[in-house]
Amino acid sequence: MSIYSYLLRIKEVKGAGFFLLIDPDKREFKHLKRIVPQIEKGGADAIFVGGSTYSGENLDGYIKEIKRNTTIPIILFPASHLQISKHADAILFMSLLSGRNPLYLVDEPSRIAPLIKKHGCESISCGYILIDGGCSTSVANISNTLPIPRNRINFAKYHALTAQYFGMKLVYLEAGSGAKLTVPDRMINAVKSYIDLPVIVGGGIKDASVAREKIKAGADFIVVGNAFEGKKCIEEMVRKFAESIHRK
Repeated sequence: MSIYSYLLRIKEVKGAGFFLLIDPDKREFKHLKRIVPQIEKGGADAIFVGGSTYSGENLDGYIKEIKRNTTIPIILFPASHLQISKHADAILFMSLLSGRNPLYLVDEPSRIAPLIKKHGCESISCGYILIDGGCSTSVANISNTLPIPRNRINFAKYHALTAQYFGMKLVYLEAGSGAKLTVPDRMINAVKSYIDLPVIVGGGIKDASVAREKIKAGADFIVVGNAFEGKKCIEEMVRKFAESIHRK
């Protein structure tokens, strides 16, 4: 079964999926042996790996260490072509559709594409749409792009529809790492009602009840990262998120 098919199956069986994001810049290699099993035991459906400022140093070793400690899929969430490893189970192949910087619309994807082909990795194409999270975020600064304003619901809808007509498999509505505000529920609902693709929502989601509200609004998958950073014991916290997200 492909990883994409697995994700769709998770949505069918559990109602929605939960991905925990690990940023190698914020979670040291030596901690993975302790943390990663807790992620699986807590009920996360997959692990995303990536970060806006991560250089990609020792990514192969980092991914292999995660794989030694879990059986759930590892999906790369790359900010650049430096964050590609043949050891991941799949790669989120993204274009930053909400921005107008050609580097992240097509230049970086064009650098990543031959690496995917070379390594034989599964590619999951994704329209990445940055939404104003109430503060300056790393992804906005690194990409040198402006997020879609929170009240411009139609902008989000039309960019998501563009992803669908481009033939992409997913739409990712992102408020950004460390966002003060999450993607608005009414925007999630409007986008989900307008397109036929699964919708991922991330950024600023700090507790399980908020994650549940995003599912009720129409999100198919939730990504959480910052809420777990710096914590040594996360299994129970992961479980609370998973139980809240997976309830149909």
